[in-house]
Amino acid sequence: NYEPNSWNQGPRESQEQGYRSFPDQVDGIKQRIRSEKFADHYSQARQFYLSQQEVEQSHMIEALVFELSKVETLEIRRRMVSHLLNIDEGLADAVAEGLGIDELPAPAPAARPTITDLPTSPALDILSLGPDTFKGRTIGVLCAPGADADAFRMLEAACQSEGCMIKIVAPRIGGVALSDGSLLNVDEKIGGGPSVLFDAIVVMIPADAVETIQQMPPANTFISDALLHHKYVGYTPASWPLIENCGVDPDSITEQIVEITNKKSMMTFIETCRSLRCWT
Repeated sequence: NYEPNSWNQGPRESQEQGYRSFPDQVDGIKQRIRSEKFADHYSQARQFYLSQQEVEQSHMIEALVFELSKVETLEIRRRMVSHLLNIDEGLADAVAEGLGIDELPAPAPAARPTITDLPTSPALDILSLGPDTFKGRTIGVLCAPGADADAFRMLEAACQSEGCMIKIVAPRIGGVALSDGSLLNVDEKIGGGPSVLFDAIVVMIPADAVETIQQMPPANTFISDALLHHKYVGYTPASWPLIENCGVDPDSITEQIVEITNKKSMMTFIETCRSLRCWT
């Protein structure tokens, strides 16, 4: 009879013998059997890749090229490209081009052929599933003594309304006086708080400090990195020379760069930031 104990309580029966009786031995072969579909190593990868937007696909290509460029053995790089050929020929071509592989290898032997007619899935597209708010995000504000107090108060109010945060980046960590004389606490010193730490940036440098800030390489890097990483950049009119100094053509400004002159343009900037990155 099966006797339950403190660590394994067995089933009870309302019979006089007390507990259910189990056989001493179970006949049969115990096996772990997987479906034949487990041998399909490429179809899901193909569906995922083709379901991404063009910019997302380019990120995957760049990531593969970066990682495989660290591999010293050419044959291993070629072998990885042979696997990519089973996923998507365009993906394999682009990675091979980035690695300097002029002649593509044969596709790697596959246990099951790739299903090439799987439909793309919107549920797999990462960018389209992004947030519709900037809540919880952080804006890095590059400023210097004499920064426009009205513009800062507008930014502060807009961020409070949106639910996002502000971090102040300035030449000195001690604090910075705005144009109305009020003292602003500084969170990061220029060079210690790069723009990679923030989801978007705003440049608030007064006209009389622009030339000084231009002489600070970390300040230029703060702006140029944000631009290169497709983050949104807001700026007050006096700060424009710093934006232009990073190679921005004033005749080809996109929605990535927003001039802030009043409450309306400030809200436009915050609303624009909701898409997180300007991939165009």
